[in-house]
Amino acid sequence: MGKLYVVATPIGNLKDITIRALEVLREVNFIACEDTRRTLVLLNHYEIKDKKLISYYEPKESVQVPKIIKLLEREDVALVSDAGTPSISDPGYRLIKACVEKSIQVEVIPGPSAVLTAIVGSGLATDRFTFLGFLPRKGLESFFESLKACMDTTFVAFESPNRLVKSLQTMEKVYGGEVPVCVARELTKIHEEYVRGKLSEVLKNFVDRGETKGELVILWRLA
Repeated sequence: MGKLYVVATPIGNLKDITIRALEVLREVNFIACEDTRRTLVLLNHYEIKDKKLISYYEPKESVQVPKIIKLLEREDVALVSDAGTPSISDPGYRLIKACVEKSIQVEVIPGPSAVLTAIVGSGLATDRFTFLGFLPRKGLESFFESLKACMDTTFVAFESPNRLVKSLQTMEKVYGGEVPVCVARELTKIHEEYVRGKLSEVLKNFVDRGETKGELVILWRLA
């Protein structure tokens, strides 16, 4: 019986990978990855050759899980996502769940996480936080309203650049402009930036820019 290694990979800077993660990627023959092209960039950077890459992304999970389980019956497989820790708003949960149900050992190789990087750098309280994944595309106002019942926690959410201003505007409508907010952009990359301040100030910052690029994490606290 093989083992599933859940391997965290860099969220931007390719140097942000653990020795243990590299050892696993070198030892296994099969790597299940969200995007084979993105994974090849990492493997080539560290001169990891001759690996069989299995495409494993959300629409194909139902098809690929049984195939990977069958493979795990005879040898180890590593699971990676495009960036960060698999299954955190990335594919992985269904495969891990199937392994647990089949009594296949799962070993997590910890490492980079955009959620933890953003909250530590935000300047907001880190004693308690709530990760919301990607903000919903519909019903955003009622979604923010529902969070008013969850006080004394720092909220962490992912958002796309083209929706950022709208989300911040909706947040201001629900919470007012005084709520402390941080938008973390392009974490660990060359253009990494934290925009911190009152919600009204952060919103104005991004409205004035006109266009925002890169991967984003929004953090805020209601009390």
